[in-house]
Amino acid sequence: MSALVIGFCGCAGVSPEAEAGVKVEKVISAYKIGAYSDVESVKSKLASAGFEVVGTKATDSGTTVLFTNAQMKTMANKPTRALAAVGRILVDDEHKQLSIANPIYFGKAFMQGEYNHATSAATLAALEKAFGPLKDSADKWEFAGLAGYHFMVGMPYYEEMMVVGEGSTADLVAKAQKAKGTTAVVKVGEDRYVAFVEMDRRTNGFVKKTGTQNAQLLPWAVLIEGGQAKALSAKYFIAISYPLLTMNEFMTIATVPGAIENDLKKIFK
Repeated sequence: MSALVIGFCGCAGVSPEAEAGVKVEKVISAYKIGAYSDVESVKSKLASAGFEVVGTKATDSGTTVLFTNAQMKTMANKPTRALAAVGRILVDDEHKQLSIANPIYFGKAFMQGEYNHATSAATLAALEKAFGPLKDSADKWEFAGLAGYHFMVGMPYYEEMMVVGEGSTADLVAKAQKAKGTTAVVKVGEDRYVAFVEMDRRTNGFVKKTGTQNAQLLPWAVLIEGGQAKALSAKYFIAISYPLLTMNEFMTIATVPGAIENDLKKIFK
């Protein structure tokens, strides 16, 4: 796995891929790194750039800021795609930087065959204008491989989500809103929401092992649509959020995926 990642990260000089006729770099960084700023300044810059800040959540290394806009919601208002409607920025107090989840990287992974490069590229351009100059993170993956990403043979893909609750959409949304520590419940479509919910503090502690610099994967997102509350498999979301993670490192948090599923099911029971 390490050799594979090193191979991918060394390909930046090769010809780019094409997405709907638009050139895309063959290797995409998972995060864009910007100069450190406080939370209120980040929120202000997002608003000036046309984004809506939907919530903030303290993490072990700083604060995750969640944001969206009409274009992101329109792109993601499709079955199983709504997780792409909300972007994340980590105001990283520990490493004194901003770490922005790259909308091209996560957009391609979450939207898959319905990925809209024009929308994701425009989102990134607006973020670069607001927070630039930005540099690429060390975490990278091949653009063409993101839609079918999985950590290794036998590990889950994006679409292999865990169902953590069932019932009417209204009932599931109400449970998310009432749960202690919920950061936001974002309406993406008529019967489509994304809830950002709180897990047990002990469960959240896994980022101390995997790396607090990518702690913006918290709070955990839950997709509510079609009478179900669904969340990305922890084995998928942790791995794609930490593409440099080795199997040995992954094994140090072997109990975490089960704990995440249990925590989420408690919210929607």
